[in-house]
Amino acid sequence: MTSSSTKSRIIFSAVIGGTGLIGSLVVKNLNTAGHEAVPHSQSTGVDVISGRGLDEAVGGVDVVVNLTNSPTFDDASRAFFRTSMDNLLAAAHRGGVGHMVILSIVGADRVPELDYYQAKVLQEDILAAGPILYSIVRATQFMEFIDAALSWTADGDTVRLPTTPIQPIAARDVAAAVAEVAAGAPLGGIRTIAGPEIFALDELGRITLSHRGDNRTVVTDPTAGMFAVVKGDVLTDMHARLAPTRYADWLC
Repeated sequence: MTSSSTKSRIIFSAVIGGTGLIGSLVVKNLNTAGHEAVPHSQSTGVDVISGRGLDEAVGGVDVVVNLTNSPTFDDASRAFFRTSMDNLLAAAHRGGVGHMVILSIVGADRVPELDYYQAKVLQEDILAAGPILYSIVRATQFMEFIDAALSWTADGDTVRLPTTPIQPIAARDVAAAVAEVAAGAPLGGIRTIAGPEIFALDELGRITLSHRGDNRTVVTDPTAGMFAVVKGDVLTDMHARLAPTRYADWLC
């Protein structure tokens, strides 16, 4: 098959977790590009833990994009990703799926202190060892994540944040990258994507609050929040493909 015919081929995909923030955008991007993407989630009758609806959702499609996420960030997330991946891979294999894509996190393999990150590594490992050709897209932290980071350590008029460096990326840029990978040949490995700028997390908090006219004070605290255990630059990647959206533009 020539490269031009490959590019023009219509890809049929099942987007599991396709009604969420990233999933809905992935579905939109694929359909806008001329492919056929169908969103699936618990609300549409598909449950990756019980297996309900999986065979019907993935049978006969070219690509499965798995964007489901654990409901917790603690050690229980390992069980979620193990069960969901086992069920989804089995259904995809039965259905003759030729490519599976998941979304993971830059630096997940370098932060053993975070249960959720280790659960994402487990998800990657299960996919790589499975029977389906695969692609893994690793992204840096979403710009949409900053509100959660601000809420975790908020106390009255103060927000405590560490100086952990992050390279935030807009959800729309993540979705565009996932859709591009889903429409292409399986990577058999990892593609890393990141935002175009690196910030210290406490600095990013100050920028965000200032833009919103929020008078709370950000106090630098190396022990505060989920990312206090992260050292060095493990949440950034200088070799990543850089997305176009800058944080100031996203805030606007």
